[in-house]
Amino acid sequence: MAKKIATPSAVSLDPLAVGIDIGGTGTKFGIVDRNGNVLFSSEISTRGHEEVESFIEELHNNLQPLIEKAGGPGRIRGIGVGAPNGNYYTGTVEYAPNLPWRGIIPLAKLIQNKFQLNTVLTNDANAAAIGEMMYGAAKGMKDFIMITLGTGVGSGIVANGQLILGHDGFAGELGHTIIIPDGRFHPGTGKYGSLESYASATGVTLTAVEMLEKSNEPSLLRDIPKEQLNSKKVYEAAIQDDKLAKEIFDFTGKILGKALANFVMFSSPEAIILFGGLTKAGDLILKPTREHMEENLIQIFQNKVKILISHLRESDAAILGASALVWEIKD
Repeated sequence: MAKKIATPSAVSLDPLAVGIDIGGTGTKFGIVDRNGNVLFSSEISTRGHEEVESFIEELHNNLQPLIEKAGGPGRIRGIGVGAPNGNYYTGTVEYAPNLPWRGIIPLAKLIQNKFQLNTVLTNDANAAAIGEMMYGAAKGMKDFIMITLGTGVGSGIVANGQLILGHDGFAGELGHTIIIPDGRFHPGTGKYGSLESYASATGVTLTAVEMLEKSNEPSLLRDIPKEQLNSKKVYEAAIQDDKLAKEIFDFTGKILGKALANFVMFSSPEAIILFGGLTKAGDLILKPTREHMEENLIQIFQNKVKILISHLRESDAAILGASALVWEIKD
C-alpha cells in the first residue's frame, strides 16, 4: 500500500471511492459510492502504453474530470486499484506477464503522486473477492472463495472474514495449482497441468481443438476455422445440442469440480462464488462442476458448500472490486 497522504474532506457530502481495474488490454475506472453505485465510469487502453508514465498521464487526463464531476478531490476517500500480480503490501505490480511494463512497478505510488489521493492496490482477483463481500453474493459471509473464469483463472480466498494474502502478498493463486500432473503446458508460466490450462476460456478452446482432432464425432465446431474457434463458439454449439460441444463442457466441469473439492478441503468455505465469461454457459458447466466437486469430497464436507454465480454486473464488477479496497483504508 502506498504511504497515506492527508486530503480535505467534503463537509456535507458522503465520501466516494475511485476504482481502477488494470487489465492486459484495457483499464476500467469509475467513481463509486458506499452502496456500490457506479456514478461515473470510463476506460482507456492499457496495451497502447509501452511506458507506465504515459499510461499514468492518460489515466489522469481521463479520470480527473470524473473526479471533478463527482464533487472534486475533497469528496474522494481514496483510490483502489486491482491489477495482475498486484502486491497489497508493497503497492507494486510484479512481473505481470500480460502487462506491457516489465519488472517491478511501484504503481500505487505513481498513481498516488499523480492524483494526490490515498491509493491502495491488490491483485485483480483479490479485488473481485472484496467487491463480492461488500456488494455481491458473499455479503455477510466470512468464509468463501471467489473464482474468476475468464481468459485465465483468478481467485481470492476469504477466511474468518479476512482476505488471505500470505507473507508476501501473493497467496491465493488457485488457478496455477497443478490439477493434472504433467498435463497441458501453460505458456505463460512454463508449468504443466494447471487449473488455468483447462478451466479458463482459453482452456475450453484448447480442449475443443484437442477433442476435434482425437474424435470423429460430427460437430458444428468442425465448420469453424481453427483460428476462429473460442469458448463462445463452443457454447453456441452446445445449446444447439451438439454432442461434442457438450462433452467439452463436461470435461471442463470435471476438472474444475475436482479442483474445487481440493479448495473446499483446504479452507472449508461457506460458498464458492464463480464469476466471469464461462459462467454464462450455466448448467452446461455448473452441473458437471457440482457433481465432480461432491464426488471428490470426503464425507464431512459433502453437501455443505454452495456454488454461486456472482451477483455483480460484469460491466461494473472490476470497478466495484477495486473501489471496495478504499473502505479498508483506516482514517
